[in-house]
Amino acid sequence: MSSEAATPRPVDPDDLAKVATGSHWSPHSVLGAHPHDGGVTYRALKPFASSVTVVTQGGERVGLVHEHDGVWAGAHAGGTVGDYRLEVVYEDGEPHVVDDPYRFLPTVGQVDLHLIGEGRHEQLWNVLGAHVRHWSGPMGPVDGTSFAVWAPNAQAVRVVGDHNHWNGRTDAMRSLGSSGVWEVFVPGVGAGSRYKFEILGQDGHWRQKADPMARATEVPPATASVVTDTAYEWGDGDWLQRRAATDPHAGPISIYEVHLGSWRQGLGYAQLADELVAYVTEAGFTHVEFLPVMEHPFGGSWGYQVTSYFAPTSRWGSPDELRHLIDRLHQAGIGVIIDWVPGHFPKDEFALARFDGTALYEHPDPRRGEQMDWGTYVFDFGRSEVRNFLVASGLYWLEEFHADGLRVDAVASMLYLDYSREEGQWLPNQYGGRENLEAIAFLQEANATAYKRTPGIMMIAEESTAFPGVTAPTSGGGLGFGLKWNMGWMHDTLAYAAQDPMYRQYHHGELTFSLVYAFSEKFCLPISHDEVVHGKGSLLRKMPGDRWQQLANVRAYLAYMWSHPGKQLLFMGSELGQEAEWSEARSLDWWLLDTPWHKGLHDLVKELNTLYKAHPELWEQDFSPEGFEWIDGGDNQRNLISFVRRSTAGEPLVVVVNFSGGAYEDFRVGLPQPGRWKEVLNTDAERFGGSGVVNTGTLIADGPSWNGRAQSAALRVPPLGAVWLVPQG
Repeated sequence: MSSEAATPRPVDPDDLAKVATGSHWSPHSVLGAHPHDGGVTYRALKPFASSVTVVTQGGERVGLVHEHDGVWAGAHAGGTVGDYRLEVVYEDGEPHVVDDPYRFLPTVGQVDLHLIGEGRHEQLWNVLGAHVRHWSGPMGPVDGTSFAVWAPNAQAVRVVGDHNHWNGRTDAMRSLGSSGVWEVFVPGVGAGSRYKFEILGQDGHWRQKADPMARATEVPPATASVVTDTAYEWGDGDWLQRRAATDPHAGPISIYEVHLGSWRQGLGYAQLADELVAYVTEAGFTHVEFLPVMEHPFGGSWGYQVTSYFAPTSRWGSPDELRHLIDRLHQAGIGVIIDWVPGHFPKDEFALARFDGTALYEHPDPRRGEQMDWGTYVFDFGRSEVRNFLVASGLYWLEEFHADGLRVDAVASMLYLDYSREEGQWLPNQYGGRENLEAIAFLQEANATAYKRTPGIMMIAEESTAFPGVTAPTSGGGLGFGLKWNMGWMHDTLAYAAQDPMYRQYHHGELTFSLVYAFSEKFCLPISHDEVVHGKGSLLRKMPGDRWQQLANVRAYLAYMWSHPGKQLLFMGSELGQEAEWSEARSLDWWLLDTPWHKGLHDLVKELNTLYKAHPELWEQDFSPEGFEWIDGGDNQRNLISFVRRSTAGEPLVVVVNFSGGAYEDFRVGLPQPGRWKEVLNTDAERFGGSGVVNTGTLIADGPSWNGRAQSAALRVPPLGAVWLVPQG
């Protein structure tokens, strides 16, 4: 039945014109249903319609009259605001019954807005971005998607996408006050729909921007955000329970660093859940570390120039397929670390850069807001909403994707205001110093919040300077990381290993210097992707000599690395003696495993991981001087080092490494206790591709005192090889 006609509530012509073009800051105040003179005024924006009728939950029909440029208006005398639908007729003459986006209350609550304003919304991804919603109402269920975005300097914001043919005129968002948040619920939009935000800046220009909080994206080079929903059912409950009850930093950590796109090209998350999981399980690594999986426009950046801080790259599959990969790794007993890049972001116009027409996410002063080396913007760490965005991003990967840790990229670039800048190109802090106090506070907050919310995870810093307290607790003024990459060890030992053995005696300090500061931080020893690109050559090619010598050098080097205090990380390909320098554009040289020498290196890495996990001497006291003692660290004439690793129970494991090209027969070494000893590892074993200079049977520690110890034993030390010894029974 038709309702009693009434006069619609009047609207200022200027507001009406802005609503008609989708440029009003509060379209809900004009459109939708509003009480007026004891009745209800209805306004709807339906360009190109030939008629629009409101159908109320009571069955009344209110015919609307075209008012201005696609805006239709009508009133119902004596009615009340309730559920209704719009019956819209276009040129085809068929009635289309649709929901009106402007009849819904805001989907962002006042508590959420308060927390956003304070920069303390730890689950920001549940509020901002695009969220599929399902409601029941008097007239039946309503399905759609709510959109919310922070754009405090915008004049207007509207949603454009597949659902409106990329014309946002009919989907303008409302401003939620001083929070700077804009919001609208759009009925009928579901998972898989592509969208962007169209933002009217103070300069009068519209800009199309990908959603900063998007949880899925198009496959690059396309740049739209994608509405997504998840119903993934995790199967790693036992893993998470164990994780929360243990301190991961105190256990064995042997990390396999992986670029998912080039490990084996053509594999997506789903296929990697079979092949990568099986490979890492067999190789015996305790963790994998993914180069950044966040969406990035340029594949050659390896993920280190992020445009979507909450969306896994769609190059390799859907978000749920990435969840499946991580789930499978957990079920296989393998932890997952994800690289995270909160220090800078690219200048691509479709993303965060000048998001609402102003320097919003980036610092407005180029002396603080631009990273010259990488041609990127630097986040404004002092702005509470930006800090909140980044902290929430880190938590998102830990909580929604069950990551076991985050490796934070380029921490040094965040800590220092003069990082890679000449005099006059940087601004000192308020005390006249070079430290970025806002970035330091952000890192402390990110680490403290992550450890508080997700017990059992690890926060790892790639930090290349001597900044104090990187792994010290935030309660004592430290940055609060759990581990720090030991870049000094990496550079020094690789420089040593690159020398011909005849010259290594003059570089012996590069091999041993790391023990001077080994316990000043909680270190991880990295041979990372950065060391096998850009003309640096693969780990194999860094070594001198012919192919046998190169492989022997790698075997000895890795045995030293696995036995040195600190956890370890090895980039993919190094475990099989990758010949070519790594490129993201091709797969690893898997064919090398068909050659015995390279297969032998691969088998050695498996053995290193097996022995490492089985011997607490190699990891229980990684961060304590009690876990390490030199036997002889100064034998530079013979390119030899020997030392002891100890467990918390005091059990010893002795390591002897020979970086010379000649074997030593009857080499006497002082041992920490008398009795029977056995060789548990020899990198020169023939099964690893070595020459077979090994120690069989039992070694007896008696004989003369040696190396300042009461007992010693004579053993065979192989050329370019390492020996591990443990007491026998």
